[in-house]
Amino acid sequence: MTLTELKYIVAVARHKHFGHAAEACFVAQPTLSVAIKKLEDELGVTIFERGGTEVSSTPLGAQIVAQAERVLEQTAAIKEIAKQNKDPLAGPFRLGVIYTIAPYLLPALVKNMITQVPQMPLILQENFTVKLMELLRQGELDAAIMALPLPDHGMMVQALYDEPFIVALPKDHAWAERSEISTKELKTETMLLLGNGHCFRDQVLEVCPEMSRFSTNGDGITRTFEGSSLETIRHMVASGIGITVLPMASISKHDAKDGMLRYLPFSAPVPDRRIVIAWRKSFTRQAAIEAIRQAVLSCDLSGVTMLDIPACAQ
Repeated sequence: MTLTELKYIVAVARHKHFGHAAEACFVAQPTLSVAIKKLEDELGVTIFERGGTEVSSTPLGAQIVAQAERVLEQTAAIKEIAKQNKDPLAGPFRLGVIYTIAPYLLPALVKNMITQVPQMPLILQENFTVKLMELLRQGELDAAIMALPLPDHGMMVQALYDEPFIVALPKDHAWAERSEISTKELKTETMLLLGNGHCFRDQVLEVCPEMSRFSTNGDGITRTFEGSSLETIRHMVASGIGITVLPMASISKHDAKDGMLRYLPFSAPVPDRRIVIAWRKSFTRQAAIEAIRQAVLSCDLSGVTMLDIPACAQ
């Protein structure tokens, strides 16, 4: 039995698919499948029920997967314990950031880190929330910056800032000269949203229910288009296809004054999202977490409210 085999069975249990699990582990599917079959033969049990489009754990397999998750977390803890006698601010720090935060936070954050903690370079990874959580559990990341709500995870979480949402319009839109807009008014417009998998899409649909195409009273928005990134959507709005909702930090001071778009704030209550940093409870480089938090608080992000709230377990 190896840690790699345990990592593979945890990945399959989470993705419920051998191919997707292999991609998450950066190995070929035959390599992953052979390793899992070897582990099953060694243990004399069947961990997964094969067949159909979705792989599921057997009752005994679910117990084995749960134990494997604990083993992987404790393995990561051993590595951290080995660093306890070293400077927690010395050496690289592996930080994950979701796609809708990274392009707007990282330029200022990296600059602040170079100034404030030059001995702790950042190894950065952009990804979806679900993937970053998986990498955190496996010890592949030290911490991740994401938006609430997070899936059930058992991590330590500390708030960084609250970020309001804003509406982006083509510069010649009929609303371009207005001072604000309500969420209910969006239902009359063609809306551009991120595709499935992006938590910002879910956050926008949650705080702006009028944007849902599945409104129970048939009063949803007239039409939607999807984009792969906020920047792609921004260009589509500029071309006149429709309008969209963006996080405030994505609006630079230059964008607000010039360019092909106009930005319109929401009337109260203004929808927003809370940005947090999350890490494993067993992670020992607390000074490093605090250094990153302070570097974020020093960032000049348009329209956000920086927070100083104690960390908590979730």
